[in-house]
Amino acid sequence: MPIAPSLLSSSSSVSQFLPRFPNPTRFNVTSRSRAVTVVAASVTDIAGVDSTTIAVLGGGSVAALAAMVSLTDPERRRKLQAEEVGGGDKEVVREYFNSTGFERWRKIYGETDEVNRVQKDIRIGHAKTVENAMLMLTEEGSLAGVTVCDAGCGTGSLSIPLAKEGAIVSASDISAAMIAEAQMKAKQQLPAENLPRFEVNDLESLSGKYNTVVCLDVLIHYPQNKADGMIAHLASLAEKRVILSFAPKTFYYDILKRIGELFPGPSKATRAYLHSEADVERALRKVGWKITKRGLITTQFYFSRLIEAVPM
Repeated sequence: MPIAPSLLSSSSSVSQFLPRFPNPTRFNVTSRSRAVTVVAASVTDIAGVDSTTIAVLGGGSVAALAAMVSLTDPERRRKLQAEEVGGGDKEVVREYFNSTGFERWRKIYGETDEVNRVQKDIRIGHAKTVENAMLMLTEEGSLAGVTVCDAGCGTGSLSIPLAKEGAIVSASDISAAMIAEAQMKAKQQLPAENLPRFEVNDLESLSGKYNTVVCLDVLIHYPQNKADGMIAHLASLAEKRVILSFAPKTFYYDILKRIGELFPGPSKATRAYLHSEADVERALRKVGWKITKRGLITTQFYFSRLIEAVPM
């Protein structure tokens, strides 16, 4: 279901879309033991996803479960992940999206019915983010001949629509498996002369100059200190605008994420980092860019802040 264009706004009049949380009366928790039962029941579908997915629970349950957050030790789990692959965040992300993560997210980004209700909800949320990014990109005119860098392109969910609009697309992803899937999909949907140029690369190694640089749902895999450098680098590649999406960090969402880490699921997942809008805006302003459009995309299990920035 498309989001109305009114989601997009100028920086002087920011649209706010409140998440649609499940009915709080379902989570009328009166004891710690009942809290555990409620969360366990709520994450039945999430077991097939991973800790990057944040289950959005009712406000009443969050208040009751906040005290349990201290039981989690996500940093220890993150260190173990890094040790397994012999590196830091980048190596963990590369390993995950070339193995378990590729199969999982290929289904989520695809059209198969082999997804549970949480995965299907995330598919809808990501599709809304792509749709609204396209609204930002096309509202000022045709994309024919416009150079666009799609950084962290995944399976091509944005690259292919951009190419269909006539943009000259350079698409990259840290995962070779994701790039192979994106290339296959692009060849099925586009004539040879309109195909994006796909490459396996991480954000920090990208080079060149583009009219527009887009990076959707990637910053969640990196802590703020690394995200700052990535944002600065992406801005250095762009001539006219940068479009980013990220999981917003608020007290409420942070508690939900920590609760989700109580139930990491049966398979290894990437680390998940939330970013405050103020931190992202500060990183952009530091390198001479300002945010001009903002939007918030939410479904029951997916939330993402979408921004467009231009040179100051």
